[in-house]
Amino acid sequence: MSNTKKLKKGFDIRLVGQADKQITSFAKSSVFALKPSDFIGIQRPKLKVKVGDTVKAGSPVLFDKMTPEVLYTSPVSGEVVEIVRGAKRRLLEVRILADKELEYETFNQFNIADLSNVSAEQITEQLCASGVWPQIIQRPYGVVANPKDKPKAIFISSFDTHPLAPDTDFAFQGEEQHLQAGIEALSKFTNQIHVGLNAKSPSKVFSGLKGVTFTSYEGQHPAGNVGIQIHHTTPINKGDLYWTVSPAGLADIGRMLLSGKYDPQRVIAVTGSEVKKPTYTKVHAGTSIKSLVEGNVNSGHLRYISGNVLTGEKIAADGFLGYYHNQVTVIPEGDGEQEFLGWITPQAERLSFSKAFGLLSFLNPKKEYRLDTNTRGEKRRFVVSGEFEKVLPMDIYPVHLFKAILAEDYENMEALGIYELVEEDVALCEFIDVSKNDIQSILRKGLDLLQYS
Repeated sequence: MSNTKKLKKGFDIRLVGQADKQITSFAKSSVFALKPSDFIGIQRPKLKVKVGDTVKAGSPVLFDKMTPEVLYTSPVSGEVVEIVRGAKRRLLEVRILADKELEYETFNQFNIADLSNVSAEQITEQLCASGVWPQIIQRPYGVVANPKDKPKAIFISSFDTHPLAPDTDFAFQGEEQHLQAGIEALSKFTNQIHVGLNAKSPSKVFSGLKGVTFTSYEGQHPAGNVGIQIHHTTPINKGDLYWTVSPAGLADIGRMLLSGKYDPQRVIAVTGSEVKKPTYTKVHAGTSIKSLVEGNVNSGHLRYISGNVLTGEKIAADGFLGYYHNQVTVIPEGDGEQEFLGWITPQAERLSFSKAFGLLSFLNPKKEYRLDTNTRGEKRRFVVSGEFEKVLPMDIYPVHLFKAILAEDYENMEALGIYELVEEDVALCEFIDVSKNDIQSILRKGLDLLQYS
């Protein structure tokens, strides 16, 4: 039986460009990329391939020297055509030219009934070898889980409240068996698997899962964030260890176990005000977005984002979809002409959380906005406005925490609840911050200090 948590804090960013609920076919990308930067926590990535090598879907491409048993594998079969490095030879991308007909590495194949008799060690070994283990994220720190650890519980949020986020019930139609197989696999590690449901629109796909505890959440964004759901179910204290898995990750795990091959297909949403035809489409992880946006966006200087506008990654028009992303967003770059006295002119065309003089968007809460990337201001000292507390539905004092991080005050960082947070949980604070600080980067600095110092 589910119970409902009502969250009073938060803020929905309503943007133009929600995807229509239909699957559209685009030309298949010929090049795919595996990006080590997608995996927070990788410290010493080591390549297992070189340019010219051929790989199958599921062939190992790289690993982290700190956890060599976890392999990061190719999403498609083909030839490694380019290894892209950045400053100080940092590994950025491994690009693979895909075969027209994909070939797959083969792993043990199970049916759901078999999975109840498989040991945790066997499941761990296969998840690590096939490339789906990185779908399991550890809290605190938000890094790829260590297979040697044992979590207190595993949390899965079945809905996404980020701006223009895809409807998971639509995106995962037909994946019910894979999702249940994923649950069976994760149950080897803990008997506490929590699934968060949207109280206003309970998922028909996810509410049918067996062997889990359901909790419904009602409220504005970030109610769909798994970190917020953990906080309102069983808050993370020092020494606690939880795992989280996204719906796409759960389906990838189940699909791999039932088919015996790594096949990271997913339905993603192509969204944003500059997309002519916002829609859903089926792609492989790591696909180039070129075919999705070419001829499908308005003219002008545009920002292409793998993910959503709050937490996504800026990429090129022919860049690649991130490992954890289920959405592509295209919005205008904010480099237009400055508005004369724009800071004081009353207007309702600009979305704002604040109800200060001249900012009238609160009068029309259902309106959708065409926002650009202009922050309309520069970094300055923290202004203690009390606004952060209104959008972060946690029993945490965020401004005090961010100041403790900047001061590298370890004791206060722990006391103020840093272990409960990852970047997506504070993204709204960054959006409304009148001081224009990079809040998500500040939080990551604090998490890295505590994890690696």
